[in-house]
Amino acid sequence: MSIDIEKILLELELLPEYDSQIMLQSVKGIDDPFYGIGRSKNSNHQEQEFIEPLFDLKYTNKIIKENGMYRTRVMRMKPKTCYTYHRDRTKRMHIPLVTNEKCMFIIDDIVYRYPANGKSYLIDTTLRHTAINASFEDRIHIVGCV
Repeated sequence: MSIDIEKILLELELLPEYDSQIMLQSVKGIDDPFYGIGRSKNSNHQEQEFIEPLFDLKYTNKIIKENGMYRTRVMRMKPKTCYTYHRDRTKRMHIPLVTNEKCMFIIDDIVYRYPANGKSYLIDTTLRHTAINASFEDRIHIVGCV
């Protein structure tokens, strides 16, 4: 399935301002786009409960649903940054929107690059991994649990 990255980027322009992450899905009855960010430490809900679309993003929400994603968010990685080496509880689906050859994942000590080419990538983030943006530009992905 080819994903129209430009269409998603246009829809995302409608989102409120955010720094590094903003949720695209939440739990029923909660419309805070920052509820559930991080290790769900600010949430009393399980990841699987985050299935309600927060914004009227017709195309983006369709892609999220087609990919079976939940607790989906937009993640902006600032230039010259790196995440800790960690494991997640579930695998993650990534849809790269803005990236370049200086952005990479390291999963169990192997380097991977995921281009913004209209594909979604199932990444086994239950393995030790990190993401690196060694460029001078933001890296933007849609990320959801699967």
